[in-house]
Amino acid sequence: MLSKGERDLEGCAAIVTGSARNIGRAIALDLAAGGASVLINGVSSRDAAEETAAMAEAAGGRAIVHMADVTDPEQVDEMIAAAADAFGRIDFLVNNVSMRSECPVGEMPYDLWRQVLASTLDAAFLCTRAALPYLEQAGQAAIVNIGGAASHAGMAERAHVAAAKAGLCGMTGALAVELGPKDITVNCVVPSMIHTDRQGAPEPPHFAKRPAPMGRMGNPEEIASVVRFLCGPGARYISGQSIHANGAWYVTV
Repeated sequence: MLSKGERDLEGCAAIVTGSARNIGRAIALDLAAGGASVLINGVSSRDAAEETAAMAEAAGGRAIVHMADVTDPEQVDEMIAAAADAFGRIDFLVNNVSMRSECPVGEMPYDLWRQVLASTLDAAFLCTRAALPYLEQAGQAAIVNIGGAASHAGMAERAHVAAAKAGLCGMTGALAVELGPKDITVNCVVPSMIHTDRQGAPEPPHFAKRPAPMGRMGNPEEIASVVRFLCGPGARYISGQSIHANGAWYVTV
């Protein structure tokens, strides 16, 4: 992988949704370390978003904060415009926002089902659609979606999450074919259990019962390094792929 000192993304600009903390923050910081300007997005945690922006600038990039609910079309359009106005271009879009929870399907309110699908699929669609004119102009642009192990392994009480993340993988493949002629790569990075601030929520039972064969959780930085690679010049022939980063918790051959 790349050296943290390598400025392979110099002059580029990125949007990372849900980047106030955890995996999104790590992605924003790695892109900034590569020289990219980054829009930090959150919906409620402005203090955390401002902290991420300060860290991104300390890492060597330029950063702005834009608070927006990325399930709202008008707010998404405003966010994309803010990035374009601030940076003059958009090269990378990282669709990281997603809501997760456990709930038996027989007890699942329709509102919860819709909220989870909206936070993952609707948000990725809206952000991609709004950013597309700028990505087309950038030349050698990249979209990276952040998936989830539930869409591949099958997990009890996560039908809503699995459906949303599987849909994201399907959208990734379709967009890769559609946007390939425009020199835009589209990939999905699929983590399993990552060591993050869960704000008091318990560890998901499927990970607690079956730890990764590597014997540890992953770190947000390990997901971020894959995203940065996919945005960089060395990954221009990789598109339409779901790339698993999970310590062998789920294996594809």
